[in-house]
Amino acid sequence: MKTIKMKFAAALALFVLTLGSCSNDDNGPSQDNMSIYATAKANAQLSVLASALEKAGLASTLSSSGSFTVFAPTNEAFNAFLSKNGYADLNAVPVAALKEILLNHVLSTKVKSSAIVTGYVKTLAKGSASTSNTLSMYIEKNTVVDINGGKANGGATVTTADIEATNGVVHIVDGVIGLPTIVTHAIANKNFTTLVSALTYNPASGFAAMLSGTTGSPFTVFAPTNTAFASFLTETGFSGLSAIPANVLETTLKYHVVAGANVQSSALTNGQTVNTAASQSFTINTAGGAKITDANGRISNIIITDVQCSNGIIHAIDKVLLPKL
Repeated sequence: MKTIKMKFAAALALFVLTLGSCSNDDNGPSQDNMSIYATAKANAQLSVLASALEKAGLASTLSSSGSFTVFAPTNEAFNAFLSKNGYADLNAVPVAALKEILLNHVLSTKVKSSAIVTGYVKTLAKGSASTSNTLSMYIEKNTVVDINGGKANGGATVTTADIEATNGVVHIVDGVIGLPTIVTHAIANKNFTTLVSALTYNPASGFAAMLSGTTGSPFTVFAPTNTAFASFLTETGFSGLSAIPANVLETTLKYHVVAGANVQSSALTNGQTVNTAASQSFTINTAGGAKITDANGRISNIIITDVQCSNGIIHAIDKVLLPKL
């Protein structure tokens, strides 16, 4: 029997929604004769970012030819980040940690605001879960443009967009974007609000804390969407999360988690057995698209793959998996 310990290649699905204007000055000040690093250095709001790039050894990267997108935190954002994390100043931040945080603000292609879509993109940062697959960033536009759920969720909001540079474009943001955990990404994407409620419904279970940390990581989470949970409640006759017995909810949630493996999607094979944290397994089927057959013979489609987090990876599914209870 095959177990799900192999690494897969990333294939992120995007929702299509034009980002549009991000501020009252959508074009921003033109710096089109300067590199991204020089643009930051010349902008009074971004002097701490420029110093951070120098300390992390990234000034030369963002001065060289290329086509980058940088979400640039303001001085106020950086100072708030330092204070929140107990750093006396920028020099107190370990270089390796600072470098990954900064890379988490950089995309490898130039994306102006008019071309960005709501959904997942890849940054240049790596968390501890994978040495090869870079972290995902979730971008959403409503009345404002939020990254990873905004400042309240360890992300940021774009305040000034489309500052041109010779090697890409800069979008100024109001927060330092932390390396996202599984819980960070679940909260950021409003298609997972019921899952977040389920994870936090019984604090004694420790699910939210576990999937926010590194103990037992990396994790692979097959995450049911809100629609999947609504169908599950109709199917089972429960009136809501509060009506589900605690032991049933806990076992069901564990049945969606694989501990100790950062499982990417491309090496899924037909008939593959997946052992879960509920001490029960389900089966992967690849004919006609990746699907999961649970312990009760019910089939769920994998609809979004490879959302890379710092402590694991998420794949979205369209039906709640039901273990033997």
